[in-house]
Amino acid sequence: MSAPLTGLKVLEIAGLAPAPFAGKVLSDFGADVVRIDRSTSVMNLDVLAQNKRSLALNLKSPAGIEALLRLSETADVIIEPFRPGVMERLGLGPDVMLKRNPKLVYARMTGFGQQGHYAKMAGHDINYLAISGVLSTLGKHDDKPAFPINLLADFAGGGLMCALGVLLALQERARSGKGQVVDAAMIDGVSYLGSFVYNMHKAGALFQTPPGTGQLDGGAPFYDTYKTKDGRFMAVGAIEADFYELLLQGLGLEKEKDHLPEQMDMKSWPKMKEMFTAIFLTKTQEEWVKVFDLTDACVTPVLEYYEMPTPAPAPRLLRTPSRQHSADAGQDEEMFLEVGGQSKAILVEAGFSEEEIRDLVAKNAIAGAGLEKASL
Repeated sequence: MSAPLTGLKVLEIAGLAPAPFAGKVLSDFGADVVRIDRSTSVMNLDVLAQNKRSLALNLKSPAGIEALLRLSETADVIIEPFRPGVMERLGLGPDVMLKRNPKLVYARMTGFGQQGHYAKMAGHDINYLAISGVLSTLGKHDDKPAFPINLLADFAGGGLMCALGVLLALQERARSGKGQVVDAAMIDGVSYLGSFVYNMHKAGALFQTPPGTGQLDGGAPFYDTYKTKDGRFMAVGAIEADFYELLLQGLGLEKEKDHLPEQMDMKSWPKMKEMFTAIFLTKTQEEWVKVFDLTDACVTPVLEYYEMPTPAPAPRLLRTPSRQHSADAGQDEEMFLEVGGQSKAILVEAGFSEEEIRDLVAKNAIAGAGLEKASL
């Protein structure tokens, strides 16, 4: 049974995490993703390389540029991760590529977008969060904003939104027969993810308190994390009244609930937090799991990274499932793709002759393990 994107040809220009994640999403669901690596690279530690192949191409060489243009003629998608203007200076901008292949979906993955005040400035996840306004909503009251490593802007607002944009453009192409440019800016993506917070703020509800003092950002005792006796943590998300009742029951407070403040009495929240903190410290995480497991109290253990299940493609499609990765023991072989390991095979599939491949090798336009011997 074929994965849903089987037959889709994608060229992914090697870059940092957001663009490779977009390529990974497409490859996980069946697309043939060819990563275009620098021909001078010895190793590319891309942990998002599952189900991809590598072509080592020298894009500083006219012959290498022409080879990529030729590859783009039969591709469905190209994903490029550079700052605005870089691909144009190489002669590989969307105008050039779409002229060669009008059906091409050209996805541009940037931080600040193609235009605007910050467009040509360097940045990282924390900067995109900052400029989008999302970072100001994260953290505790009277403390500096806290950032959730680089998940929000890089992967959610960047890579995942880019993959969504590609799929939208492909859906439209099925009707019009035309490709187009997908402008996937991380600042736009993470801002869009913050629609709920923005709209609730404009409506004057839920987020009218300083960061770290509201229901969902650490102010409420029923939506927070608590340390356990063994130094681990439990996560509590008992927002609804019925769930809160079960939380109190699990904490052994059901007999005292008539003497406790109302759940939504914000003035009492600090005192209730102190009470919950003291109670959670009386048992180990394992003991609390036994108390709350399979209840609707919305209390779960905070697992360490080594306890996580192996990440799998999501969402699950039951009739046309995603590709299956190897078991945990074989993950390393998939994650670290050899630069240029499939260079010759990719070119042969694209219609390059042995003579043309020898010429590219001679011009230092391509590289790959064993390519010289195989092509000369």
